[in-house]
Amino acid sequence: MSLHYHLVPTDPAGHYFDVTLTIARPDSAGQVLWLPVWIPGSYLIREFARHIVTIEASSDGKPIEIAKLDKHRWRAAPTRKPLVVTYRVYAFDLSVRGAYLDETRGFFNGTSVFLAVAGQETQPCTVELSPPAGRARWRVATSLNTDGARPGAFGRYRAADYDELIDHPVEMGEFARESFTVAGVPHEIVIAGRQRADLKRLKRDLKKICEYQIGLFGAPAPFSRYVFMTMVTGDGYGGLEHRASTALLASRDDLPLAHETGIKPGYRQYLGLCSHEYFHSWNVKRIKPAAFAPYDLQRENYTRLLWAFEGITSYYDDLTLVRTGLIPVQEYLDLLAQTMTQVERGPGRLKQTLEEASLDAWIKYYRQDENSPNAQVSYYTKGALAALCLDLTLRSRTAGARSLDDVMRVLWQRYGHDFETRGEGVPEADWEQLASEVAGLDLAAFFEQALRTTEPLPLARLLAEVGVESQLRPIAGATDKGGWQEIRAPGNTLGARTAAEAGGVKLTHVFDGGPAQAAGLAAGDVLVAIEGLRVTSGNLEGQLAAWPAGTTLKVHAFRRDELCERQLTLLPAPTDTWGLRPDQHADAARLAQRRAWLGRD
Repeated sequence: MSLHYHLVPTDPAGHYFDVTLTIARPDSAGQVLWLPVWIPGSYLIREFARHIVTIEASSDGKPIEIAKLDKHRWRAAPTRKPLVVTYRVYAFDLSVRGAYLDETRGFFNGTSVFLAVAGQETQPCTVELSPPAGRARWRVATSLNTDGARPGAFGRYRAADYDELIDHPVEMGEFARESFTVAGVPHEIVIAGRQRADLKRLKRDLKKICEYQIGLFGAPAPFSRYVFMTMVTGDGYGGLEHRASTALLASRDDLPLAHETGIKPGYRQYLGLCSHEYFHSWNVKRIKPAAFAPYDLQRENYTRLLWAFEGITSYYDDLTLVRTGLIPVQEYLDLLAQTMTQVERGPGRLKQTLEEASLDAWIKYYRQDENSPNAQVSYYTKGALAALCLDLTLRSRTAGARSLDDVMRVLWQRYGHDFETRGEGVPEADWEQLASEVAGLDLAAFFEQALRTTEPLPLARLLAEVGVESQLRPIAGATDKGGWQEIRAPGNTLGARTAAEAGGVKLTHVFDGGPAQAAGLAAGDVLVAIEGLRVTSGNLEGQLAAWPAGTTLKVHAFRRDELCERQLTLLPAPTDTWGLRPDQHADAARLAQRRAWLGRD
């Protein structure tokens, strides 16, 4: 091999990986090296090179000059002999996007630790993984192909090129492991961190998800082996997809315990996350926007199609759970109602379209601030609702002959199943054209409204056509995230999101057009009193409910360290909370449509 990496967790207590890169045939004019500035699947410039703390180069045993060119590139002096570059990486990012090392575990994505060799990105390479000193019980979990290393052991691995090298994260340490096989493909479950999970049950449930999704697109699976890697913490949550694995963060309390029989909300959320990242094996890892084929990891890659790749994946993640019988129909409808409520409660839905949200991911979605709910909409949540509307529109207008499932299968056959050899992504305009072609319908008006306007999606009408009754009502309390409830008279709204704060209640987000904004309150203010009575997170709702709507109240708040007085006029809570339930009066045709959509009654 012309490129070889050797990675050692040299200093777990200091959180340092040491990497040695050997380049057999360096550029005779001086070899340029670079590190990605972002990681596929997370659309934000993250500047991973900031974690390289030292770097040096040598050739034929003699040091040679290596100079930094800009924020993520270096150039080594010319040499005609093999070039050896040694560098140290600080790794203490407990997320799914970076690299982490301490005395209990190591984890890394290749984008954080493997320098690319300019001009040789398509060359095959090998990686030697070594254990830290004194950690004889540490093992390795990765979907990288071995090149002599025993499965699960330190040793030598290989990749066909740089793109493959950085798409197989590595977990190392003492972790729990389970395995199962689906469609002839071995799958592994790796759980790092302290936990008491019922891994046998987790294996059974994940197997159902994998079987369903492979069946949806059709065997064979697009990988020869798959690894679910989960780090458990007290309150973690997150996931990032890769071509043959996923890196996940979860709360240890969310995993199933041996004595539990039902699916608790946290475990349902975790299964939905696993379902989401597994679905990405098809939708975004192989069916890609043309803008990602190939990735340019040195700058932003813009596309208006993230609604399709993240939103549609978000639609199928929980839909998979109900279709496999892991959750009942009403529970799925409650989850769907919560997604509808999330979108309905954001004033940004009236300002930003789905296409704009996709394009602006680099500057907005991953850079949330106090005004984000007023300025943007999520291509995950609204994208999932657009996918639902597209699915139900296809089912309705073709009398059940076509659905979004058919569109995804055609996308797979046309763009995904041979992506590794053809490398062709979906052009921006072709996604909509293909959906119309599969349906045999002109869907231009649907896409124009759903993607390029801020008009409401026709959710209630389409759900009614599959025998689902909708309810839009005022919020019933601070913990009400959506779901069917008896409609009561609306309470009063502050028009803000809040969080507990010592001495009062902090306003984290103030909504456009709400009472708090009209009173001159702003995000970051700490509300301390209403009409002379102290405010706490526990009594705020009761204090607002004690006065009729339209009442103007004197409130006090701290902005920074300055006390201010404002006049707050109460308004009734808006109707922004959705509930869904099966329509008990639906006719046979609608019941059949619902059964075909959800896979069960």
